[in-house]
Amino acid sequence: MGFRIYLAHPRGFCAGVDRAIEIVERALKLFGKPVYVRHAIVHNRYVVRDLEQKGAIFVEDINEIPEGSIVIFSAHGVSPKVREEALRRNLKVIDATCPLVHKVHKEVRRFAQEGYTIILVGHRGHVEVEGTMGEAPDKVILVENVEDAQKVEVPDPNKVALTTQTTLSVDDTREIIEVLKGRFPNIVLPKTEDICYATQNRQDAVKKLAKISDLVLVIGSKESSNSNRLREVAEKNGARAFLIEDESYIEESWLENVKAVGVTSGASTPEVLVRRVVWRLLEMGGEFVEELDGIKENVKFALPEEVRV
Repeated sequence: MGFRIYLAHPRGFCAGVDRAIEIVERALKLFGKPVYVRHAIVHNRYVVRDLEQKGAIFVEDINEIPEGSIVIFSAHGVSPKVREEALRRNLKVIDATCPLVHKVHKEVRRFAQEGYTIILVGHRGHVEVEGTMGEAPDKVILVENVEDAQKVEVPDPNKVALTTQTTLSVDDTREIIEVLKGRFPNIVLPKTEDICYATQNRQDAVKKLAKISDLVLVIGSKESSNSNRLREVAEKNGARAFLIEDESYIEESWLENVKAVGVTSGASTPEVLVRRVVWRLLEMGGEFVEELDGIKENVKFALPEEVRV
C-alpha cells in the first residue's frame, strides 16, 4: 500500500523573491556579465547557482567589487552604511530590496527621528535584521524571544515603537508582543499591512497540511528563515517534519508506515524543486498527488526603473 502526497497552497516564491530574481536576470541581459550581487539574492542555493551560471557574482563585502561595476542589493535589504560604501566606490546600484522590507526601514527612520526607541523582533545575524538595525543603530534594540522581551530596558517606556523581521508571522511574534504590551502599555505596534503576507499565508497553509499528513517535507535552504519556520509550524501542528534542499535528502526510513506526506516550500524555493521532490516520492511509493485549496496570491511589485526596459 502506497501513500498519498499533498501539496500546500500557497507555497514557494513570493512577490519579493520573484522580483529580486527577475532584477538580476534583466540586469545580466541589459548590461552583460558580470553583474555583482551583495549577499545571496534570496536564501536558496539552487537559485544562486543558477544565477552564477548566467554570470552573477555574489559577494558579502562591497569592497570585493571592482570600482564602477553594477551591484544589486539582495531582497533582504542593506543598511545605510552599505549604501554609502557603494557610493564611495562609484558602483552603479540596482536595489532588489523587497518593498515590504523598505517599508520597515522607512518606519524605523521615522520613529527614530521622532525620538522613539524601536524594538525589533527578529533573529540576530540575519541579513535583513542587520540592514534594519543599521537604519538607526543607536535607537534599535533587538529582541529575539520572550526572555529578551521580559528583560529589555528602554530610556523612556512611553516612547517605544515595535517592528518585526518580515519573515516572521503573527504566530511567530504573538507571545513576544504580548509581553512587550504588558511592559510598555503605550508601545506603538506595527500596522497589520506591514506583516509579510507570504510568510503568514505559507504558515497557514502548512498548518492545514500538517493536520492531514504523517510527514511534512519543507523544501528550502537551511539559511532560509521562513523555511525553518515552516518546519517548526508543521511540527507544532502534529506532523513529523524535515527541512530538505532537494529530493536527494529524502530518507526511505522516513516513509515507513506513512499514509500521507505533505510537501511545501519556502518563499525563496523554485517550483522545479517541488516537482523533483514529488517525482522522487512517486518513485518511493507515492500513489496519489493532490494540491490543497488555499489563498490565491495576486501581489506583484514593480521593478526598479534601471531594469524596466
